[in-house]
Amino acid sequence: MIEYRNVRVALLGGGTVGAQVARLLLEHQEEFASRVGASLELTGIAVRNLDSPRSADLPKELFTTDAESLILGADIVIEVMGGLEPARSYILQAINSGADVVTANKALLATHGTELFEAAERVGAQLYFEAAVAGAIPIIRPLRESLAGDRVKRIMGIVNGTTNYILDKMDVEGSTFDDALAVATELGYAEADPTADVDAFDAAQKASILASLAFHTTIPLESVHREGIREISGKTVELAKKAGYVVKLLAVCERLTDPATGEEGVSARVYPALISREHPLAAVHKANNAVFVEAEAAGSLMFYGAGAGGPETASAILGDLVSAARRHVIGGPGLGASTHANLPVLPISAITTRYHVTLSVFDRPGVLASVAEEFAKHGVSVELVEQGTFGSEAVSGEAAPTATLVIGTHAALESDLAATVSALAQLDAVSSVVSVLRVEGA
Repeated sequence: MIEYRNVRVALLGGGTVGAQVARLLLEHQEEFASRVGASLELTGIAVRNLDSPRSADLPKELFTTDAESLILGADIVIEVMGGLEPARSYILQAINSGADVVTANKALLATHGTELFEAAERVGAQLYFEAAVAGAIPIIRPLRESLAGDRVKRIMGIVNGTTNYILDKMDVEGSTFDDALAVATELGYAEADPTADVDAFDAAQKASILASLAFHTTIPLESVHREGIREISGKTVELAKKAGYVVKLLAVCERLTDPATGEEGVSARVYPALISREHPLAAVHKANNAVFVEAEAAGSLMFYGAGAGGPETASAILGDLVSAARRHVIGGPGLGASTHANLPVLPISAITTRYHVTLSVFDRPGVLASVAEEFAKHGVSVELVEQGTFGSEAVSGEAAPTATLVIGTHAALESDLAATVSALAQLDAVSSVVSVLRVEGA
């Protein structure tokens, strides 16, 4: 029988993901040893409450509330407790003690990633985070390693399963936003407070990580433009469907030319957008995630799968654990964060894309001409105009007939489109601006 040296593994967090990591690590211990060339010894699981229920039947003697002692006795620390503190302090303690760290903490990386990577580089430790962006989907390693010799031009991803489930249910079944959210909550996709998901905070954190990796540039979380899906109505989804589009919450990261300076920069943004039903991302249903990468040499690549879930996320974490353990056995330097490009992060006003603007207008002569005039005045070229359903609105105590007008544009600068929409909202002929959706993936 082969005898292996021990690699000591400390686990911080025993919740849904942590419990599955521990279960799989214990169940497949011999198999992991043969892959790594060393035994992976789970030395303990740090938790806040020893009596909390667990999603897996694990030995009680593994659990402890003394995280610091566990960290100091470990070669590799896995952090799945979430939140900013004490996770940040624990990870820094682990790095400074010489341990490698595996984390799934997107909020921490998006907020304090630079600090953590710099600390790891100083001591020669390694920080792994495959599970932080898209659960079981391997996207961090391809960007960090496989595409390191290529030039990534654009990333477009569905990186939040909760919002994709809601929008998919609205599209496929005609559900309202509130009804779809209620079902998502009942199924466990959405938290009791769904703010992080539906207001796109979660997706923005992931966009920050993806853009930083793809463009070798630090992308602060506050530089990521963010719009959630609360304002997406059943009518908006229906109109999109009729036009051959589907509404998806997209994280878009791309290289751009700054229209003000002519120099290269990068954009990272998250918003609900229209995407053609022929695009691969349109076929991502339910709570699945997918990331579509466009690279100069490799061309178009798509990574698809489960973006969350205990066993699924545990899969990515254990993949990182095997890599970290192999480094301990074989030796050699770790792979540091690459931010050498240091490209400027451009504001949302600098992007160029197509748009669909939906207006509620009063049904009277000259409306279309006045609307078209505003688009022309601001340099936005109109590609199509469609008149939709009729309704009415009370004006001066009387019901005035209204119509829905959908205007599709050619590619336009965001700042020009914003000025156009602002002017349209002031027109007497316009009852309201119903929605403004960008068209991506065209």
